[in-house]
Amino acid sequence: MNTTHEPAAPLLIACALGIEKFALRTGDRSGAAGPVTVLRTGMGPKAAERAVGRTLAGGALHQAAVIATGFCAGLAPGMHPGDLVVAEHTVDDRGTTPCEGTALLVEELVKAVPGRTVHTGPLTGSAHVVRGHERAELLAKGSIAVDMESAATLHSARDSAYPGGRRPVAAVRVVVDAPEHELVRISTVRGGISAFRVLRSVLPAFYEWHRSLLLPRR
Repeated sequence: MNTTHEPAAPLLIACALGIEKFALRTGDRSGAAGPVTVLRTGMGPKAAERAVGRTLAGGALHQAAVIATGFCAGLAPGMHPGDLVVAEHTVDDRGTTPCEGTALLVEELVKAVPGRTVHTGPLTGSAHVVRGHERAELLAKGSIAVDMESAATLHSARDSAYPGGRRPVAAVRVVVDAPEHELVRISTVRGGISAFRVLRSVLPAFYEWHRSLLLPRR
């Protein structure tokens, strides 16, 4: 008797910058539950939306779960470079995109990057670099971090056709600067180096999140 197994659904990890993709590609690539693609979208929400939409439109990745990742600006007092942000949802001018498996990601990130603080809450998308009073305004509205691509990435992913229901999406960001640690150049400042090292370490948590999606639903 012949037994056939469907191939595992793929995982698409989307980031904006070359340095972010380099960090992810030099991290631990073992232990994945299925095919993994790291996509560099380019900077800004329009570039992210186009790149993700095009990638998910057909072919091998049309059934992919999607994680948006990379660096972000922390908004809350007490945040430090190298802290992690797991979005409960992303928000931008087009509305809110809920994330799946937030609690599991937090649990796995604590294991993958011991000693680093993991924050959860809303992650805001912006079309420009946010500084000074704008950060305080976003914090007052409830967001804990801001970046330029996550909200657009998840919006585009959820907007793309997905067989069998709603595409699983999540966003995990590494704080590269914060209210008391505002940076100018990622590659030349100690906080940027710290964030880079943390980003290299997150893949095992992403794989466990992906693996949980492949388990039979009860």
